[in-house]
Amino acid sequence: MGKIIIKNLSGGLRFAELKKVLESYGYEMQTPSGGSSHCTFRKSGSKSVTIPKQAPVKKDYVKLVKEIVGSEEENNA
Repeated sequence: MGKIIIKNLSGGLRFAELKKVLESYGYEMQTPSGGSSHCTFRKSGSKSVTIPKQAPVKKDYVKLVKEIVGSEEENNA
């Protein structure tokens, strides 16, 4: 699967769409235990990100993902 271009993302994404973006960059989702509504995405050597499973995902979380993945792209360029 190819990477999804993070610059093109905006607010109003569904959780499943943001999950696909993070997975395309190598992040793995860890499902919550105990009924939590938040999922954490982890990748070795990278900052983890926790996102609530709600639709649509708030713009602040989309912005956070853009920053994390964007900094990865800059470091790998």
